Amino acid sequence: MKIKSLLLGLLMLVGFQIKVQAQSEDEGIKACVNNYLDGVMQGDTARLNRAFHPTAMLRSINTNTGALQDLSVRKFVATTPAGGIQGRGGSTKLISYSYIGVSAVATVELRFGDFKYVDLLSMLKFGDNWRIVSRVFSRADLDATVKGTGAAPAGAPAASKPPVVKKSSANVKPKADDGW
Repeated sequence: MKIKSLLLGLLMLVGFQIKVQAQSEDEGIKACVNNYLDGVMQGDTARLNRAFHPTAMLRSINTNTGALQDLSVRKFVATTPAGGIQGRGGSTKLISYSYIGVSAVATVELRFGDFKYVDLLSMLKFGDNWRIVSRVFSRADLDATVKGTGAAPAGAPAASKPPVVKKSSANVKPKADDGW
């Protein structure tokens, strides 16, 4: 009986720690995204620098040429208007985010008078801090909506089971976290 109580208490403690970890990850991701949104809203370059990794890239398609357009975070921060977009009737909104391990993605919206930007932010966790490493963005009409699907809720049935593949020694991946 004493062992059962001890095991039950230990399981509850582990469950509490997992929940606290998840809450702190949520808080860290939201803090990173809010540094970006508030930085843009208020023209606060210090907050923008806290949101982005120094080597982050901002990418889109040049609508005139169809070519990939890259902008360094340094140039983006340097050209952020003083006072931000709030003085121009702008607003911001976090639409969604998701994460696993040290990777996260968020979708945000930056609204202006007659158009908006929808940003897809890729984030990585460096130590205890989340940083945006890539911003991929599109200019859209105000009534345009983000399309696609989200992650299936926990416990939801999978759409289909992947086929069972027999392991081949010829295709063994390295154990290091090399992106594969």
